[in-house]
Amino acid sequence: MRKLRLYFDTSVFGGIFDTEFQKETEMLFEMARNDEIICVYSDLSEFELENAPDEVKEHFLTLQKDQTEFVEITEQINQLAEEYIAEKVVGETSMDDCRHIACATINKVDYLVSWNFKHIVNIFRIRGYNAVNIKNGYMQLDIRSPREIISNE
Repeated sequence: MRKLRLYFDTSVFGGIFDTEFQKETEMLFEMARNDEIICVYSDLSEFELENAPDEVKEHFLTLQKDQTEFVEITEQINQLAEEYIAEKVVGETSMDDCRHIACATINKVDYLVSWNFKHIVNIFRIRGYNAVNIKNGYMQLDIRSPREIISNE
């Protein structure tokens, strides 16, 4: 059986040391360590993690290379992210969130997981992102919180 590929936005990495999100985040990382899922992350995630507390960076490094998949932000991803902004799915200050969405879309992950309920895991935003995806010939992206992934296990 094929392992699900889940794109972790940066909020998921930080969730491990947030009391509200810690339990589900740890369970999600356990799924990766148990080879149940693959943690897909991007160079944007790495860049954002540079400013994270050391404990967050160190926790991310507990995943083995075969439990992760690295993808790069490309010009195609930047163009799709700009389209989300142009279509007013979110404002210009959310460009990095849009890059995560576009990266997950273009890399055809099974789910994007995030703790960002304002700009990402939000039914109205999800509909907007997917309307832009369809208009541009891409697949719809399934966006969930780690809590939703864990509860469906």
